[in-house]
Amino acid sequence: MPATRRAAIVMLAAAPLVGATTPALAAPLLPQLEIMAPAAAGSGWSQTAQAMKQALEGEGLVARVAIVQVPGAGGTVGLARFVKERRGRGDAVLLTGLVMVGAVLAGKPAASLDDVTPLARLAGDYEVVVVPAGSDIKTLTDLTLRLATDTRSVSWAGGSLGGTDHMLAALLTHEVGGEVVHLHYAPYAGGGESLAALLGGHVTVGVNGYQEFATEIAAGRLRALAISAPGPVPGIDIPTFEEQGVPLELVDWRGVMAAPGIDAAQAQALGELIARMVRTSTWKATLEQRRWQDLYQPAEAFGAFLEEERRRVRELLARARLVK
Repeated sequence: MPATRRAAIVMLAAAPLVGATTPALAAPLLPQLEIMAPAAAGSGWSQTAQAMKQALEGEGLVARVAIVQVPGAGGTVGLARFVKERRGRGDAVLLTGLVMVGAVLAGKPAASLDDVTPLARLAGDYEVVVVPAGSDIKTLTDLTLRLATDTRSVSWAGGSLGGTDHMLAALLTHEVGGEVVHLHYAPYAGGGESLAALLGGHVTVGVNGYQEFATEIAAGRLRALAISAPGPVPGIDIPTFEEQGVPLELVDWRGVMAAPGIDAAQAQALGELIARMVRTSTWKATLEQRRWQDLYQPAEAFGAFLEEERRRVRELLARARLVK
């Protein structure tokens, strides 16, 4: 037999063996997914959407991820649009979180969290209170003394009315003996806008998730007075409220909701997609890089948590005099 023919037979015979020992590339779980981030660019929800896109596409779980940003009213503008326009769609999700829980309770919007389907809780970010580097407020004690003696003299920049930032400002004022009814709070659509107000000298104090101020803190343009964690956070050199004598902690958690009207199979598929995503190395690296807390809960546990959280937030808002 000619050598060339023998070589061809050997190659053909070996081909099935090569195919059998080389794993095929896994097909995506979904061809496409739309993530609605109900806030402006640079916000915590926007950052979470980008992190999800990176993990889902980068790990081959979804072929194409599109992000839609719909800012306004603590996420309730996006919530209403999602409920109205995405009904029955198994390829669309909405980001939610503590901010939206508070905004729904405080604002009585057109749609509520009862209108969407809980999928998973994802992660959380602790809140920080900051001042511009040149501020004469040097410590948390300086701030609390002002709040206690003349609440009106302190102006705050943060997110939506009734949201996590507003809650923290009101709770801090309440804890140190200030007059919550005189809290001077300016809501902004995203961290970028509140940052501009701070650096421009238009407000006294800023409050937001740590990650939204992290760059400016590291650069020395903002001074962090306290972080709302229950204890020291690895990699973040900011004292907690508790360490400075103020009994206050709060985590700005974020989660994912599915559209109303989806069937059980669609809900299960989306739940499995998120469960696979949070186990990827890409997602875990993002949590580490951004100092986000891993708070993952699957659908059933998240639904139960959400019910309890709405009760807790209502009590918090009432104590801070943000709802009756």
